[in-house]
Amino acid sequence: MKNDEIAKILFEIGEYLDLENIPFKPRAYQSAALSLDNLEKDIEDIYREKGLKGVQEIPGVGKSIALKIEEYLKTGKVEYYEELKRKKPIDVKNLTKIEGLGPKRIDFLNKELGIRNVAELREAIEKSKLKELKGFGEKSQKNILESIAFMESSGLRYLISEVAEDVDIILERLKKLKEVKKIEVAGSFRRRKETVGDIDILVASPFSHKIMDEFVSLPGIVRIWGRGETKSSVRMKKGYDIDLRIVMEDSFGSALQYFTGSKEHNVALRRLAISKGYKLNEYGLFKNDLYKAGKKEEDIYEKLGLQYIPPELRENRGEIEAAIKFKLPKLIELKDVRGDFHTHSSFAGTLISMEDIVLRAMQKKYEYIGISDHTKELKIENGLDEKRLALQEKEIRKLNEKYKIKIFHGAEVNILKDGSLDIKNSALKELDFVNIGIHTNFKMNKKDMTERVLKAMSNPYVTCLTHPTGRIVNRRGAFNIDLEKIFKFAKTNNILLEINSSERLDLNDYNIRSAKEKGCKFFINTDTHALKQMDRMKYGVYQARRGWVTKEDVINTLPVREIEKFLKKK
Repeated sequence: MKNDEIAKILFEIGEYLDLENIPFKPRAYQSAALSLDNLEKDIEDIYREKGLKGVQEIPGVGKSIALKIEEYLKTGKVEYYEELKRKKPIDVKNLTKIEGLGPKRIDFLNKELGIRNVAELREAIEKSKLKELKGFGEKSQKNILESIAFMESSGLRYLISEVAEDVDIILERLKKLKEVKKIEVAGSFRRRKETVGDIDILVASPFSHKIMDEFVSLPGIVRIWGRGETKSSVRMKKGYDIDLRIVMEDSFGSALQYFTGSKEHNVALRRLAISKGYKLNEYGLFKNDLYKAGKKEEDIYEKLGLQYIPPELRENRGEIEAAIKFKLPKLIELKDVRGDFHTHSSFAGTLISMEDIVLRAMQKKYEYIGISDHTKELKIENGLDEKRLALQEKEIRKLNEKYKIKIFHGAEVNILKDGSLDIKNSALKELDFVNIGIHTNFKMNKKDMTERVLKAMSNPYVTCLTHPTGRIVNRRGAFNIDLEKIFKFAKTNNILLEINSSERLDLNDYNIRSAKEKGCKFFINTDTHALKQMDRMKYGVYQARRGWVTKEDVINTLPVREIEKFLKKK
């Protein structure tokens, strides 16, 4: 789908217009970009069926923007966008990724110091040029430099959600070939790591020619690195590479195990095999040069006397030792989740109504759904005050009467700098649940940040701490906080920790496991701001599985009556 490509162009147009301090237009382009990015139908299909009229039916897309979308669909570019880049040759795309730099500050730096890109910005900081400018200083320089370092350390890795659609399309195309006997994705994608560098696909087949022809002709490929009989490599438009390997059926399981990794897991597994008199490689499991297993992964683990180890756990973090004793946990599955307690509605200014959220939840066969709009101090999100929360409660009551699904009324309440909450207790006690989270003042020292969060968690009406470390994968690192203290307090006071399924993926897998070992319980939530985002629950489940989480560790796997009892205890 070209939805995301066009959305990125529209968003950048908005940022270029913001650089020029043009009123209203930036927001219009960014709203259209958000609508397009979260559109469930392929924009090419819409245009094919209804033409320009169909494009204009998309929320936030007027005639002018629709014409630019049409231009991209026809020509692969938008001249207005190219003109803006020529007029202001500034790397807006990467500069705006730096925390603390919005379009206006970028324009200011360009006018004052001629800065056009990240490299020039770093050079200016190294020469201490920024600290002399109004609105900047020593602290600003330090923070910006740290943000640049974080960006660069992320490297060329992609959120698993960014590549999943391409992978699904490729698998579906190749599965249709009769020559393909088995096909699986391997590597870090199969282990459900939060980011991937490239993609490995394995196919079992005695024939390769037709499969390779189909593979190198797939949509989205911009370069073919190599095409062979058993391996081909391509570069996708988004920037990552895909390798396709063809193996014989008898070796498919061993090859899948080998190329799934991780390297550390494989080394430990091979050592175990040697200790038992076997040799393990990508071609199979052998004893005295005789083939013993390899057609299926499960057979390899069984022959080695192990409980089958799910791919998500293969990081050499104790999974082999647990598998020897048959003590691996039964990991949570997507089907176990019965509802979502972090969704944002148009009541606080997003693209979707509360009824939209309810209907989608019913489509997903959820037993319940929680509405949790932002509260008043987060003005950029049109946060609700006490009065508007009360009005929202009345609307939710009407929806509960209209639909069979249980709708819980909550809020995502802001933790202020001093640790207080931005909504009065008199309003909080009327809510079914209270999520709390930090959305401002990320640069506090560890002691102060920890005390801030602990104070907020001490409020008697708090249900869950959302995105506990504040990170956004590949965009912003975690703030300084003593998670050991947070986890201990959460356990003692029966406060849930969120596993956020958005691009935050917060908590990460290490911290999830640490919290679980301390007896903490979790919500897995989507942090939905657009309807399509309700589909990303699976990414939170992946993260939970990598943290060794079971169904019993997650509160929103409970039936509705048990959820109601749990919330009433708060």
